Amino acid sequence: MSVVADAPNRAPEGGLQPAPPVAGRPSDIVAIATCTSEWNPAVQVGAALAARWQSLLTGCYVDESLRVLRGPESEPSVAGLLLDTPVRDFEEGSAFRAFAKSLGVPHASWVVAHTGLARVLRELGAWHSLAVLERDLVDGEALGELLGEALLACRLPSLVLPPAWDRGDQFQRVLVAWDGSTEATRAIHAALPFLAGARRVVLLDGGRVHGPEGTCYLPHFQPFVYMARHGIEADPMCVGIPARTAGAALLKKAEQVGADLIVMGAFAHSRLRERVIGGATRYILEHAQIPVFLQH
Repeated sequence: MSVVADAPNRAPEGGLQPAPPVAGRPSDIVAIATCTSEWNPAVQVGAALAARWQSLLTGCYVDESLRVLRGPESEPSVAGLLLDTPVRDFEEGSAFRAFAKSLGVPHASWVVAHTGLARVLRELGAWHSLAVLERDLVDGEALGELLGEALLACRLPSLVLPPAWDRGDQFQRVLVAWDGSTEATRAIHAALPFLAGARRVVLLDGGRVHGPEGTCYLPHFQPFVYMARHGIEADPMCVGIPARTAGAALLKKAEQVGADLIVMGAFAHSRLRERVIGGATRYILEHAQIPVFLQH
């Protein structure tokens, strides 16, 4: 991964220094860039969120020919290293920082990755709080595998935008999918900045999943109470959804409440197959027409 001209967006001479990140908001956001002639939706949304929350922003470009590489294939190749020249990297980095600065982002960095998307997200996930990317940057089925590998490896919260998303970063009606799992709990915790800024939050309670024997002695997370303690008034909606149709049912509920964002946990089929995202998550990733916030 090559880093280019990582300089802060400084205030004009004699002006105030950039404000520190807003407490409780993502301190570092990475937006996956798919083009540089005009900034793709993930970059636009990532920059807008970074400006609103005064977060640090990283723009990361991964060439289309390299995005699906995984495992041993993701080792940087000679062809990949030749895809971007330092001069081009510098020009794109300058344009990216200028774009971010125009929105009020306090600090922007530009990197060009010469390896697969899953490995990039795992690496960046070590020091970022949120990833913003688009569903169609790879084939629908491949995205599930790539995100599964990244989410399970580093637990990086990810905001996945549908193709050609042009409705900005103001998510006013949020549907929270809750099934009692640890993944769903982490998703609610990580999504608090989005929930706090929404006009309406609907808590879709699908009931507590059955945990291992003895978990009845553990403290139980209460999502409605938890959100209320953070000043978020959620409208509870209890439903019974069969696992085999959970993805389609969740999207239908999102449409019924007019949601413009879904918050959910990303759950794998098996602990032994950590690269596989569960069926409901995969279905939603492939079919949702609104952004999806995922956390493992």
